[in-house]
Amino acid sequence: MKTLNTLRDGFSRLLEIIVVINMLVLAGIVIVGFLSRLVGSPFTWYDEAASISLAWLTYYGAALAAAKGAHIACPSIVNAFPPSVRLPIALLGEAVTIAFFILLTVTGWQVVQILAGSTMISLTTVSLQFTQSALPIASVLFIIAELLRLPEVIRQARGDGFVDHELEEVGLGSNMASQSDAGSATR
Repeated sequence: MKTLNTLRDGFSRLLEIIVVINMLVLAGIVIVGFLSRLVGSPFTWYDEAASISLAWLTYYGAALAAAKGAHIACPSIVNAFPPSVRLPIALLGEAVTIAFFILLTVTGWQVVQILAGSTMISLTTVSLQFTQSALPIASVLFIIAELLRLPEVIRQARGDGFVDHELEEVGLGSNMASQSDAGSATR
C-alpha cells in the first residue's frame, strides 16, 4: 500500500509539473500577444497558440484534478447512503468514468491520425497532430489517476464517506456540514 501511495504521489507531482509548465507557457503567450498588440504589430499566431495552450491546460488540469480526487462528483449524495450501498455506487461511478475516458482516448487517437500532414494555420511548422495529442494523452493520464485512486475510493466508500471539496473550500468539512445540518434539523 505504501508503494501505491508513493506512486500516486509521484504521479500527482508529475501532473502538477505539467500543469505549471502549461500555465507558464499560456501566460507567456498571452503576455507576448498583449505586448505585440500594444506596440501596434500583433503576431498572427497569438490567438491560435493561446487557444491550443488553454485546451492543453484544461485537459492536463482535469487529469490532475482526477489524481487529487477533486473532479466533478456528488459526495454529499453518495455519503447519504450506508457504506454497503455506497461502495457499489462509487465503483459504478469509477467504472463509468474510466469507460468514458477509454472512449475519449480511442476517439482522440483517431482524430490525431486523421490530422496527419495538417499544420496550424498561423504556424505552419507546427503539426496539428502535436497540438491535438493532448486529448488522448490526457485521457490516458486521467485513467491512470482514477486507477491509482481506486483503493482510496474503496476505503472512503467503506468508511466515513467521501470528502466534499466544495464544502472544504468554504471552510466547512464534510463532518461539520452534516453536524450543522443535524443541528438545524433539531431546532
